[in-house]
Amino acid sequence: MKAIHLFLSGNVQGVGFRYTTKQLANEFEINGAVKNREDGRVEIWAEGEEEQLTQFINALKDAFPTQITKSEEREQSPQNFSSFEILH
Repeated sequence: MKAIHLFLSGNVQGVGFRYTTKQLANEFEINGAVKNREDGRVEIWAEGEEEQLTQFINALKDAFPTQITKSEEREQSPQNFSSFEILH
């Protein structure tokens, strides 16, 4: 199990981004959460097998190639999410 904390910048709010993130997370069996930040970025906590995490991140970037302008990723300790949620 690997866990990452991801910040995505660009035109990532208001374009169905969180909904698509949840769909892709479910497809790749990723647990975690996604949330819009006040600074305009989207914040994602994701946990799963390393290969699935890589595929999830790549699929997310492929789904929004022009909206994501910057990606910041760091490993973190697992939070043991039981599903993938959209936080408000």
